Amino acid sequence: MHSSAGDQLKSWRFLVLNVVLALANIIILSNIPGYTVLVPYAAGSLQGVTPSFGTWGTTDAMMGIVMGLPLARWFAGRYGDYQVYITALIAFAFASFACSLSETISFFVMARFLLGLAGGIALPIGQLLALNEYPERYRTYGVGFWAMQSMAPFTLGVFMGGFWAEYFNWRWLFYSNIFLSVPIAGFVFALLYGRKYPRRITRFDPIGVLLLTLILVGTQTILNQGNDFDWFGSPFLLLLLILVIIALPSFIIWEMGERHPVLEIRLYGYRNYAVAMGCSVVGFLVVQGTLSVFVGQLQTLLGYTSSLAGVVYLMMAILAVPMISFIHELIKDIDLRFLACFNFVGFAVVLTWLGLFDKTASFDQISTPMIFFGFFLATFFAPTSALAVQGMSGQRLIRAAEELSMLRTAAGAMGITLQGVVAFRRAPFHQLDLADHLGGRRFASLDLLPQLIEKFKALGMSEPVAQAQIARLMKQQAALLGLGDAFFLGGFSFALLALFVWLAAKPSKNMRKKKVKLQDLKAREILDEAY
Repeated sequence: MHSSAGDQLKSWRFLVLNVVLALANIIILSNIPGYTVLVPYAAGSLQGVTPSFGTWGTTDAMMGIVMGLPLARWFAGRYGDYQVYITALIAFAFASFACSLSETISFFVMARFLLGLAGGIALPIGQLLALNEYPERYRTYGVGFWAMQSMAPFTLGVFMGGFWAEYFNWRWLFYSNIFLSVPIAGFVFALLYGRKYPRRITRFDPIGVLLLTLILVGTQTILNQGNDFDWFGSPFLLLLLILVIIALPSFIIWEMGERHPVLEIRLYGYRNYAVAMGCSVVGFLVVQGTLSVFVGQLQTLLGYTSSLAGVVYLMMAILAVPMISFIHELIKDIDLRFLACFNFVGFAVVLTWLGLFDKTASFDQISTPMIFFGFFLATFFAPTSALAVQGMSGQRLIRAAEELSMLRTAAGAMGITLQGVVAFRRAPFHQLDLADHLGGRRFASLDLLPQLIEKFKALGMSEPVAQAQIARLMKQQAALLGLGDAFFLGGFSFALLALFVWLAAKPSKNMRKKKVKLQDLKAREILDEAY
């Protein structure tokens, strides 16, 4: 059930509610890429750990969001929508305060997970509250407005994170969360106070949630720590792997027999859903991983300041914002497989373009492909999401869309670590290759090292200094080539997805006529279940 026309906010109250809810949505989502640009700063303050440890704060926050999404429906049904939303924002502020006080990486990661958990509960309820206030005939405009906000974390969020780090302190990212989320909670309370929401009897699957948490958080922990703790040479990671292997089939068996599962496994019986889920999960794993690794390397490898790295990502908004505002209308009349294929091919080209930089590039050289990256990022979510729910209706459609978002977010967290591992592992290979080339070990007649040393000595350097300078340049170039390999791997993955998406079935004319679109559903149905 949704708000009646008489209960809906009008005039300035409607505008204020939309603004504060949109601002809260942007703040919560921006805490993922916004923190990523801060990793080199945060890592130094948290016991002086390496940046690879600092990324745990990003991945664990995303896992918190994933685990918060299924809890949102249960809490909202039991305690009321705006009441839970306000509580989640207050919890978000407290978790931000804990993050700002952190002095150790272990405490910080725990606080970041709780921050993501509170955000994961608030995100779907915030959209629900906003869409509730739109008249039915204008609801598609509301969906378009919320779609535009999805680009803010990748563009504005990175820029603001870099701004805080360079001109103030990295902890100001979390201070700003407190200064904004608490007043927003107050505005929502004032605007919706006294609004009656019927209590809904909702079912909860505690065993399913526990097993899913063990699988996702356990897998993410293995990926986070594997590169630094010798993977399964570590007894802890080996034990964790065994637990995940046991939990995965147990989870599938449990969910198949559960009347109200946290994940509806039977949805994979729908061909289009299975294909779209595969494309969405693998695609977002590459996108999120590439963006997160690149923003760190811009600073540590190419010498960009955090704010300038943020400006590089801000360039994506040039084409992304206008495109994402109407992409949900474009998908109505075009074959979704064609749109998805076009998007994947575009990503493959842009990632290959970025991977071809084998030397340090200037701002304008990097910003140009990032503009096109923003265009394809804006057109990535809608076609795959629509393809996943094609032919579904009612509660099955809602569950499919919810699970797609949840697993896509989990894949993005894993992609951050995986792409980092690719870049890290490939760098020594390229460094050895460069050493073989310069040292004449590959072709003795082409030993270029003595000539290069002589050129440095002509500039006034002693031989040891010249050798150290050459070693530093080789290490930088090897790291750059390793980053290029991560881009190439992403481009190859998208090329395969461009072929894989055609395994989806072509919709019939009858299916197109009967198709129920998510944006046309009543807002409250987003959190309802059929019981």
